[in-house]
Amino acid sequence: MTYVFKRDGRKERVAFDKITARISKLCYGLDIDHVDPIEITKKVIAGVYQGVTTVELDNLASETAAYLTTKHPDYAILAARIAISNLHKETKKNFSAVIEDLYSYSTCLNPKNGKRAGLISEGTYQAVKAHAARLDSAIIYDRDFHYNYFGFKTLERSYLLRLNGRVAERPQQLLMRVAVGIHGQDVEKCIETYHLMSERYFTHASPTLFNAGLPNPQLSSCFLVAMKDDSIEGIYDTLKTCAMISKTAGGIGLNIHNIRATGSYIAGTNGYSNGIVPMLRAYDATARYVDQGGNKRPGAFAIYIEPWHADIFSFLDLRKNHGKEEARARDLFYALWIPDLFMKRVEENGDWTLFCPNEAPGMADVHSAEFEALYMKYESEKRGRETIKAQKLWAAILEAQIETGGPFMLYKDAANAKSNQQNLGTIKSSNLCTEIIEYSAPDEVAVCNLASLALPSFVSADKKSYDFQKLHDVAKVVANNLNKIIDINYYPVPEARRSNMRHRPIGLGVNGLADTFMILRMPFESQEAKELNIQIFETIYHAALEASHELAVKEGHYETFPGSPASKGLLQFDLWGQKPTDLWEWSELKRKIVEEGGLRNSLLVAPMPTASTSQILGFNECFEPYTSNIYTRRVLAGEFQVVCPWLLRELVDLKLWDDEMKQRIIANGGSIQAIEEIPAKTKAIYKTVWEISQKKILEMAADRGAYICQSQSLNVHLAAPTKGQLTSMHFYGWKKGLKTGMYYLRTRPAAAAIQFTVDQSVLAKEKAKKAALAQKEKEAKQDAKIAAKAKDDTPTIATVKVAPTTPVKAIKAEPIEAAIPRSPFARSVSSVTVEPATPVKVKEESVEPTIPPTPPSSLPSNLSIATSTSLASLSSLPTPTSESGGSLSLSRETSAAPSTPPSELADPVPIPAPAVTAVADGKELSQEEQDKLEFEEAKRRQKERELENEKLMCSIENKEACLMCSA
Repeated sequence: MTYVFKRDGRKERVAFDKITARISKLCYGLDIDHVDPIEITKKVIAGVYQGVTTVELDNLASETAAYLTTKHPDYAILAARIAISNLHKETKKNFSAVIEDLYSYSTCLNPKNGKRAGLISEGTYQAVKAHAARLDSAIIYDRDFHYNYFGFKTLERSYLLRLNGRVAERPQQLLMRVAVGIHGQDVEKCIETYHLMSERYFTHASPTLFNAGLPNPQLSSCFLVAMKDDSIEGIYDTLKTCAMISKTAGGIGLNIHNIRATGSYIAGTNGYSNGIVPMLRAYDATARYVDQGGNKRPGAFAIYIEPWHADIFSFLDLRKNHGKEEARARDLFYALWIPDLFMKRVEENGDWTLFCPNEAPGMADVHSAEFEALYMKYESEKRGRETIKAQKLWAAILEAQIETGGPFMLYKDAANAKSNQQNLGTIKSSNLCTEIIEYSAPDEVAVCNLASLALPSFVSADKKSYDFQKLHDVAKVVANNLNKIIDINYYPVPEARRSNMRHRPIGLGVNGLADTFMILRMPFESQEAKELNIQIFETIYHAALEASHELAVKEGHYETFPGSPASKGLLQFDLWGQKPTDLWEWSELKRKIVEEGGLRNSLLVAPMPTASTSQILGFNECFEPYTSNIYTRRVLAGEFQVVCPWLLRELVDLKLWDDEMKQRIIANGGSIQAIEEIPAKTKAIYKTVWEISQKKILEMAADRGAYICQSQSLNVHLAAPTKGQLTSMHFYGWKKGLKTGMYYLRTRPAAAAIQFTVDQSVLAKEKAKKAALAQKEKEAKQDAKIAAKAKDDTPTIATVKVAPTTPVKAIKAEPIEAAIPRSPFARSVSSVTVEPATPVKVKEESVEPTIPPTPPSSLPSNLSIATSTSLASLSSLPTPTSESGGSLSLSRETSAAPSTPPSELADPVPIPAPAVTAVADGKELSQEEQDKLEFEEAKRRQKERELENEKLMCSIENKEACLMCSA
């Protein structure tokens, strides 16, 4: 008889029907025509071994359901429900009881002084204790089941607090902890914030979710640092500041415009400077050493420089993969702070002079016309180190971007001229993710607290309209929350507190704009999408201004409000020279700001990249289009193929979805444009970013820019960029007035990965269709050329102009590229290289992931494989041993797939748990005592597996996790 251990230690016979019944109970509200509990149970039973725990069975069931997500999106919901139900059985229900446990964490004592070092702050603990009944009753735990599997796994891995290595809080308790951490004793505000987050209207940024309610609540995402001085003292004081910020999980933007160039004279030592490269290598080492929050993720510093600096060419090479190692600093991120004069000189192919800031001081401290006057004055005085063609430097910039994806591009004059902080002085840099543009100085470290609004949540129930009033209401709540965080925040350095208290900037962002368009059935490039994009950001800006004004009436305006553009009645759209729509009343709000109290916050809107928080909510990042309609998600269990949920539901409704359709989409690299059966309207809605004109994306960025008082993290996607394409794109963005011209340049691999998971006959058919389509297009072009030539050769007798009765729009045909991009959490499965001449035989069978009947304890402890199969299935592999008998780790190139298809596998044979011989006082233990020892051994194996999985994911994340504001 095969038995399992229940959570209380009792043994129970494995029952197929009982597992099926448990899964079926969690299928409420799902499409039962496409979700089959019995299919999941069959695969779970295959993973049963003698003495397995019910916790492990739940994990296997949720992993199995997650693998079936490509059959129907409801499987992702079911997978999450199984995992969440499992968590609920392992954790306490009362929020106040969980906070009590976290506060009085008995094992968390300082071994030197014996003092308590609990996980919850005194203020949060007292607030929960005072309002325990009210807070406990407000939580609705059923909302945990609204997360999909990948969102829940992200929460479980990085956000939910743990006791002794085990998750101790539920997602709803996390949200209530954040609400109480922000609002303390104000129980009404706590409950309001909790419900809005719980219903997925918005989310705070990851640092806030990580640290709210904890003893050192560092809730800020972004820090902007200015180099204190061009001296050893200044450089290393600044380095210490960066280290202290990185220690508390802050991302950093640092400007180095004032650091003298290579060969510059040093009066104090009668020597000469080595320039910026050796200095940046010291910062590079610090970023690696002082990781964010103690081995959570590597430190992240973005270094900003202006293109007139004499060391600019060395700067552009720092992240390249080739060249001298001593001239590289690859763990830093690099950005250009570009004045308009440089762009003008490039455009006219003029000269560009490079200067040392020690020999031509002050250029970083001025912008626009004042900068141009000073720059040309220094040119006329022959202070330059070197004069080159501006296009030579431009070519070096493009070369670096094509090779490394950077440096980032930001336009100094636009950033300053359109800033509400322009009265403070010249802004010298942005942050790590290019959406925060704030004033920094040697005595001020700029800070920003972030949150993002989940745009799809404001689509009406009938999916035909958008609820702007609800968006406005929620945005005001978010603005109030972020303002409150400024006052309760833990600041790693005093300069950060000084800046934040004086200027009080905040940053409201978004996630799921592409999902919103899809739900409303608007193509990304359509006029309707263009208008909705403007209306959404106009609503957010209006709401944030209104909330900030109301706070100013109660608490007073921020210290440096007098003299700002807003104090003169100039809002962001005025600085852009744009007029708002009629959606909101602006004139009265302007009057109130100028005459009746001002603003509590200097800056308000900053759409940031939302890597992790978007995944938690189940939406696409910020305002980005989807990069593919089928992609890979990486979690502890392995890699999962996921189809865009909106497309999948539509194809199911159209009765077009089956395994062959899935394989055809994979064969087309995640694109549906070449699949004839799919309607044209559907194809237009589900274009990937590679199929959308980048010009349209830049236009949409400029459209919403008039309502973004900071900036936006704008990625540029070019499949195979050329210098000509990049130049055209950069100049278009600059002339449209963007502050951030480019965050990352996203490209696609030159060679597509070998698609081992695709039925090769399907792949061959799709390739043939593509070839036929390409040939047809080629012939059409040739025919057009012949026709044009014939027309040119025909003598013209008369020309008659006829006005057409119907305007005809020219449609630009663009090449459709296809590839499955990597998600922030995904790694390539293998690095197999196949020469074109070598035939590759692939067995044309669909191999479903199976869970073999081997206990997890048989896994070698150092096993580290990332494959498309469940980690549990790796136990079917024999443990590799070296000649000396030690265990070997398998390389990433090793295939972990079973050589025998599931249909040929023998029935699972129960393997007994390791025998336990127990003796007490010379006598054997009773059966009950032996059962207890077996249960302890089963729990030990379960914990061992969980820890190994955690270590695996930790090592992956430290290399690959997005280092973005909300990641």
